[in-house]
Amino acid sequence: MVPLPDRSVDVRAASAADYDQVVRLLVAADLPTAGLQRSLPDFLVAEEDGQVVGAAGLEVYGDAALLRSAVVDASRRGGGLGNGLVSAVLAHAGGLGVREIYLLTTTAENYFPRFGFVRVGRESVALAVRASEEFRGACPDSAVAMRKVLDRA
Repeated sequence: MVPLPDRSVDVRAASAADYDQVVRLLVAADLPTAGLQRSLPDFLVAEEDGQVVGAAGLEVYGDAALLRSAVVDASRRGGGLGNGLVSAVLAHAGGLGVREIYLLTTTAENYFPRFGFVRVGRESVALAVRASEEFRGACPDSAVAMRKVLDRA
């Protein structure tokens, strides 16, 4: 559970049944849906009263991954839900053996450093991640690339 003021939501693994609601959130936030698999592997969703109000997911490429589709319903922003989802999906990545996570952003470059992401040149992104649909065109060339190296305990 991720506590919010006066309520809580369930954060759980996504399923194919969540696909339409996740796409609705992405479209509303003007985020890309290209390459999003209907089964939503390695995605987490935040659900409140049967509605998906947030999502964050990974595209895993061996020991590298792409963080994509981190989104929270506009009415739920500012209450810590996004932080909880991103933290949870980063922990999930570590459990999968991922060593480095990349993302592209046009609007949240100042948000992700709190999780350890730093800006990098696109040429330094792992080749498998650069081959993803998001890097090949779903995100504009103006999007900032960022990277986080996961701690190995």
